[in-house]
Amino acid sequence: MSSHMPRYRVIRAYRSQYQQPIRFAKGVELTVGEEDSGPEGWRGWYWCSLPGQASGWVPQQVFEWLDASRQRARAIADYSACELDVNQGDIVLGSSELNGWVWCQHTTSGACGWVPLSHLLALED
Repeated sequence: MSSHMPRYRVIRAYRSQYQQPIRFAKGVELTVGEEDSGPEGWRGWYWCSLPGQASGWVPQQVFEWLDASRQRARAIADYSACELDVNQGDIVLGSSELNGWVWCQHTTSGACGWVPLSHLLALED
């Protein structure tokens, strides 16, 4: 674990909503559906699918549109929608933040995944 990654304390437990998260490599073509419009306010997340796996939420920063209909896109980065189960009081390291979520590594288990920023408190070093 790198010491230059921001540290966060979990202020509210979170449990993964998806047991089979969407994952893909740079260059794959995605079918893009609706943008998230839920009460949480997580804008910039789109419901995407590709053959052979479950659909899932994908941040717009990891794909580029292929046509004006905004129904087809190509991945410009590898991506996993894996969410991290955390408990109140846990300490995690954050490596990137996208649209209200932080990609975290649990300091105890080493497990990685997305956690809502609203469940985290940044710690001073």
